[in-house]
Amino acid sequence: LFLAVCAVGIGGTFQYGYNVSIINAPTQHIHKFLNETWNNRYHKELNPDLLTFLWSVIASIFSLGGLCGALIGGSMAIRLGRKGALLMNNVIAILASILMGISFPTGLFELLVAGRFLIGINSGIGLCVQPLYIGEFAPKHLRGGLAMGTSIFLTGGILTGQIIGLRELLGGEKHWPLLLSSSCIPALAQLLFLPWFPESPRYLLIDRGDELSCAKALKRFHGSSEYRREMEDIQRECFALDGEKPKKPWQLFTDPGVRWQLITVIVMTMGQQLSGINAIYFYATYVFEQAGILAEKIPYVTLGTGVCECLTALSCVRSNYVGRRYLIIGGYLLMTLWCTVLTFSLTYQELYSWVPYMSMTCVFAFILSFGLGPGGITNTLTAELFVQSSRPAAYMIAGTVSWISFFTVGMLFPFIVNGLKQYCFVVFLLECFFVTAFIFFIIPETKNKSFLEIKKEFHKLNFGRNA
Repeated sequence: LFLAVCAVGIGGTFQYGYNVSIINAPTQHIHKFLNETWNNRYHKELNPDLLTFLWSVIASIFSLGGLCGALIGGSMAIRLGRKGALLMNNVIAILASILMGISFPTGLFELLVAGRFLIGINSGIGLCVQPLYIGEFAPKHLRGGLAMGTSIFLTGGILTGQIIGLRELLGGEKHWPLLLSSSCIPALAQLLFLPWFPESPRYLLIDRGDELSCAKALKRFHGSSEYRREMEDIQRECFALDGEKPKKPWQLFTDPGVRWQLITVIVMTMGQQLSGINAIYFYATYVFEQAGILAEKIPYVTLGTGVCECLTALSCVRSNYVGRRYLIIGGYLLMTLWCTVLTFSLTYQELYSWVPYMSMTCVFAFILSFGLGPGGITNTLTAELFVQSSRPAAYMIAGTVSWISFFTVGMLFPFIVNGLKQYCFVVFLLECFFVTAFIFFIIPETKNKSFLEIKKEFHKLNFGRNA
């Protein structure tokens, strides 16, 4: 099971975290490349406004690709299987790496745009299919811990990208094309290791009706002495679905039996993106400067934020013992607290010498709290709230909401910060508090429950007195 999670994660959410983080290091070098290319091609200087626009396209086209990936990820998982979809997804990553790698020697910045779009599609599919696959092959009593592999590899990708992007490694002027094309390495690793593992047992039995292959897969994942209990659980779910075909995303919106599950996923996914984590990273450099850290040392201090997220994701494997509900409520409440403290500390930053250090503490504490709750548990709950026929469509909807929110935050965030300054954290404080209240009143505990048991928990919410 551990090796399966590693084989799935290295080419899944690791790619998302890695490609989000590596684009920051070569910003100045890409600007120089755009200027030189434009000069060689048109024999005139590139207009500063056009330069800003081209850089924005290169940076943000990743989000558009991610949205497209989320829209097709569920369909790929149904047609090719969970494992098949992930293997095919690596072809997209390798093609994207080649395009980004040859953009500099060929002098075609358009290849850089195309490569970023394709690696966005790869990340969107990975974010959709990886938690779907892990959630389906994990035994009930270990589902929470194994599903945290999604968050561990995502944060591990961010941290790896921060390290590889240092100027002493691949973040320098000579090596930045290698940095952008290095995402082919995780793709090749998954192509090498993932074929050794079986397809999702639930997919094999419920979607394909192949009981023999399902039993073989369960024996590989759970051991020949422990697989029968899980087999019975899958058979019960198969019987309850009574041959129901996988649903399309639009069918979930008209199905009263999943109304509150769908609302929960949408609220939690939007809450994750709008929680203020982007504002924390935006303010991190300013906070570190105010604490007296030299500008050239800040990239190394920023590595600490990546380490924080990664360590928290690792510690959240214990969600199997604590429970998803307590962790996510606790995470959001702590984020509400740190937003409040950070607003005050940034407001009175220059009054006392110790206040900048309080701000620095808040930055790390907020990131730890995010990893503890919304960063780690959201994808796990999406897998648990739906039965087999609805799960791929639910992930497509969650992925679409996530990427649209990600893009919207990227577009509006600079205006929010410029308009409200440090008081922007009041907006995020209110958002965190609202999501906390929603989870407290709506979401039941899902620890150690089968997918059918969780569906019954939502039955009264969906049908009220008619239940």
